[in-house]
Amino acid sequence: MGKTVVHTDDREFERIATRVSVVGIVGNLVLTVFKIIAGIIGHSGAMISDAIHSASDVISSIIVIVGVKISRKEADDDHPYGHERHECVAAIVLAVILLYTGLMIGINAAKVIMSGEFSGIRVPGTIALVAAVTSIITKEAMYHYTIHYAKIIKSESLRASAWDHRSDALSSIGALVGIAGSIMGYPVLDSVASLIICIFIVRAAYQIFIGAVNQMVDKAADAETVAKIDACIREQEGVVEVYRLKTRVFGNKIYVDVNIEADGKLTLHEGHAIAERVHVAIEENFSEVKHIMVHVDPYERG
Repeated sequence: MGKTVVHTDDREFERIATRVSVVGIVGNLVLTVFKIIAGIIGHSGAMISDAIHSASDVISSIIVIVGVKISRKEADDDHPYGHERHECVAAIVLAVILLYTGLMIGINAAKVIMSGEFSGIRVPGTIALVAAVTSIITKEAMYHYTIHYAKIIKSESLRASAWDHRSDALSSIGALVGIAGSIMGYPVLDSVASLIICIFIVRAAYQIFIGAVNQMVDKAADAETVAKIDACIREQEGVVEVYRLKTRVFGNKIYVDVNIEADGKLTLHEGHAIAERVHVAIEENFSEVKHIMVHVDPYERG
């Protein structure tokens, strides 16, 4: 028997994801403006690069909102399994934006470093240093806020947005070191900081991309979840053996296909009742499971 599970918390999923993303948009807009002003006034290329990173976070949060809204749509004739994978598409788009942003920052920084002309580089002002510290504290707080809700609602795009915040916090640390070094008499360190920021951004883009692709290609659920599902099935009355359990991650949901064995002398109705118990048990214990297919075979091995 097979059945698609429709959970009543889908609206809550969208509500939380939208709220967290809006908080991210507002926070990043404020930070972007502050960093740009600080970078211009303080003559810091690293801070302006960091501001560009924060601006990309605004775009990423908008992508998350759009992706979540589309992924929550009900299944239709063209998408009988639902729209969850649209959230993965949103994460991939975010990864591409981050990659482009990081590479542009890195290329510009590398040009300055390779030129060998550092005498004309202006030393950053104290305001750039203050902006870096403010960014580190703010972005780390936003990371913890976003990852907290990403885990609760099991949202891949929201998780990607959280790590985007963390990468921004880490890049701001690089900016802080570079700006401080420049103030101390090593102006090239401001460009070196931009290069470090590039590395953080590209790394974050890669992690987000790989995570989204894994969900797009029917990667199995993690071993711990599979083991828990297997144990849950074996606990059900009438199940003699579980000999084929397959899972695949579909967006932020899991699809389960399982073959169980039961007493071959049972009636069709009795066998169906066992399958129904298995189905209900999985549905009640694993909210992330959307679709369950249970096949019952007769146990005939002595």
